[in-house]
Amino acid sequence: EKRTMTLIEKNGYHDSVYINAAKIFQGIHTEKRKDRILVRYGDDSVSPMLTFKDEYSQRVSYELAFNALKYQDLLEEILLDSCVYPCHSIPDELTSLLVVMLYDLQDRKFQAREIFDEEEPVAEVRKIEGYLHSFRTKLAAALARCRIKHDALSIEYILPETIRKQEQRASALPLCVWINTYKISLQDVFRDLEKKGFTRVETVSDFDRYTYCVDQHCHDVLFFPSSLKEELLNLDLFADCKLLLQ
Repeated sequence: EKRTMTLIEKNGYHDSVYINAAKIFQGIHTEKRKDRILVRYGDDSVSPMLTFKDEYSQRVSYELAFNALKYQDLLEEILLDSCVYPCHSIPDELTSLLVVMLYDLQDRKFQAREIFDEEEPVAEVRKIEGYLHSFRTKLAAALARCRIKHDALSIEYILPETIRKQEQRASALPLCVWINTYKISLQDVFRDLEKKGFTRVETVSDFDRYTYCVDQHCHDVLFFPSSLKEELLNLDLFADCKLLLQ
């Protein structure tokens, strides 16, 4: 299970994640003024029904949706510049899915995702995926033109400076983790982390590489250095939902 989670994160997600991310994005995307609307997202007056397979799927669905929101202007520019949008075969109701899947596709350097046999295919996801894949060369060229226009080494540098500074501050904050006491005791977590090479320290100011500390007020909350996020999420403790990233 742990290895599967890692592969999904690097090579794309299950179809259900894209559907949920699109539903979330549909409700949070930035509405443009009527005289500036070039990309249409359909009706979002009805609250979407979200069904998550597990905590991991919920987390990555929200991450994907908010990443698409963060780069909404850029993604729309890529779609328009490449002439991939508009497309008469893709209704406005699927534009959110188109945008979140485009974000993921460029994040994978326009490489095809790995399809897992055990997942249930979703027709809309496969349709959008095939459409984007058929235009991946044009999409990559449009992204390159955007980067040249903005003199940006990567898409992160296209973001406004205020957002980049916010992200830098957020990335430096310690990771907050809840212990799921329905599945494991605090002492068992401490023992497991010690076996994995982690050392418990008193406060975040004592952080070194593989260290953590316990919240002074909530004893079922742990803090870890932000640099350990990838490694933490690959631990069995997270795969089994015994630890939950806040």
